[in-house]
Amino acid sequence: MQDGPVGDAGPRQRCVLVFSGADPSGGAGIAADILAIHAQGAHALPVITALTVQDNDRVYEVLPVEPELVLRQARALAAKGSIDAVKIGIPGSAANARAIAQLIRELRALPGGRAASLPVVLDPVLASGHGDLLSRGDAVQALAPLLPLVTLLTPNGLEAAALASAYGSAGAVAEAAAHAHAGDEASARHAAQVLLEQGCRHVLVTGGHGSGDIVINRWFSAAAGQGGAGPFQGHAYNQGQGQGHGWSWARLPGGFHGSGCTLAAAIAGLLAHGFPMQQALARAQGYTHRALAAAFAIAPGQRIPQR
Repeated sequence: MQDGPVGDAGPRQRCVLVFSGADPSGGAGIAADILAIHAQGAHALPVITALTVQDNDRVYEVLPVEPELVLRQARALAAKGSIDAVKIGIPGSAANARAIAQLIRELRALPGGRAASLPVVLDPVLASGHGDLLSRGDAVQALAPLLPLVTLLTPNGLEAAALASAYGSAGAVAEAAAHAHAGDEASARHAAQVLLEQGCRHVLVTGGHGSGDIVINRWFSAAAGQGGAGPFQGHAYNQGQGQGHGWSWARLPGGFHGSGCTLAAAIAGLLAHGFPMQQALARAQGYTHRALAAAFAIAPGQRIPQR
């Protein structure tokens, strides 16, 4: 999947600008993003937002990069070549989230056919699998500048409930809280509605943090089909993979380090190629499930997806 020649540089690869933290275990963060995007036939342009002290299980410290440096990294890349999609992991701080939002607005203002509709995928990682914080300050509120700019948000059920509680009206928050631990369509729907009202175009609520033998990932959209804005709607679900707008997967045993990063980055890589949202979601989930099924160990604890 390559574009035509660009001068003497050869065929141009589709590029995903990635904002994420550095994980020294190589299991999550920018390392996971690079591998997952490469597996979709795209090229990652990694912009480091934070340095972390962590292993394959726990996060001990997060050291955000200065927002000015985040912007300089990204602008240097954008000035040289085209950006086909953006993937955001942990911003590291509220200041970095504001800087990334500013950069996205700059990219979408550039002349060009796809600039205004540049796909932006946000994986709202609020904490590690063990609950360790991954941002300085309030990680939920830090995402506020980004939500109106997001094409796709990929929270797990717990993250969706936390975000909905922070950003919803009193009535919506109460309704979301009532369903917060249900792990069912109602809980996903209530949270997604709040998040779509913040400006996100699409929300994929993943079920990996739930229980039971089946993981159900549910897609909600504020768009009428793939066109302009329309009323809130939840897409129909079925048990077939890729046949509808919800997907069911056999729950794999054990824990995995970087599964959410893998899924969101794979989706961004596919959107960079121009895949419609539903196809990108279906393909990326299949890729992620295979990566988890083949996961390997580097130490006791969570395994690393085979990307």
